[in-house]
Amino acid sequence: MTQDEHSGPLRGTGSPLETATLRALDDLEAALELEPVGPDRFRAGSEPDRFGRIFGGQLLAQAMAAAVATVPQLPPSGIHALFVRGGDETLPIDLVVDRIRDGRTITTRQVSVQQAGRTVLSAMVSFARPDPEAETDLGADPEVDPESLPLLQDWLPAAPPVAGRIAGVWATVPPPVEMRIGEPPMLMGGDQKPGERTHWMRLPRPVADRPGLHEVLLTYASDYLLVDQAFRNHPEPVCIGTHRGVTVNHSVWLHRPVRFDRWLGHTLRTVSVTGRRGLVQGTVVDETGRHVASTAQEVLISPVG
Repeated sequence: MTQDEHSGPLRGTGSPLETATLRALDDLEAALELEPVGPDRFRAGSEPDRFGRIFGGQLLAQAMAAAVATVPQLPPSGIHALFVRGGDETLPIDLVVDRIRDGRTITTRQVSVQQAGRTVLSAMVSFARPDPEAETDLGADPEVDPESLPLLQDWLPAAPPVAGRIAGVWATVPPPVEMRIGEPPMLMGGDQKPGERTHWMRLPRPVADRPGLHEVLLTYASDYLLVDQAFRNHPEPVCIGTHRGVTVNHSVWLHRPVRFDRWLGHTLRTVSVTGRRGLVQGTVVDETGRHVASTAQEVLISPVG
């Protein structure tokens, strides 16, 4: 496939993919509606099963949303989370917030995400008072129009047979974001090679301007394709059928306010592979090239069996 062969606009087409993507966003927003069950205690549900376990981005977003509920006056500035064990989408999710510090500049919350009394994610969420007086922008003008790139799902026909069912989920139960990328991920037949890779993403429709919501939704989507990037850049031959990858921890730094119903470009690079552990870092820019967020994820890649 070339970039000229992409499927065209997604928004407003009424296509089955657009309909499924909009439904997925509805499901995610429902999962982010936290029910208060006590002082700084919340309960939530999950998106429909997509990967056989709760998607890590959902847990990250719910942890940030729980923290936001206790700091309504400040925008979130980052999250640093450790994945403890896999989540079960059939069980309710309990979120316990600890008010670590309310500072004049930085406020900190610790969030324990639990199921059946067991921790599945432990996160620290920070909030910072906006200060526009000093600002440095290390972003750059985007080199491509995101809509000139193929949709992620356009690469599905290239998926290797061993990844058929898992890859197909991206079309049957798609993410709640429109994603565009100029080459197939390894899950969809891409090649191992060095270097960075950029994918573009945005929500399939506008969402409310509720405090922290766009940052929470970006945090959700920041978990996509980092494990795939670790496979892509791995120095040893690895592939979907012979190896599996899981996320150990994930961090997001939010530098500026974001609008996630507009295009955001996430450029990923693998900066280290040591034994079975790899570290992937990312830079998020908006459609004008402003650097709005940074990401990092530690990935564990191990042989199957």
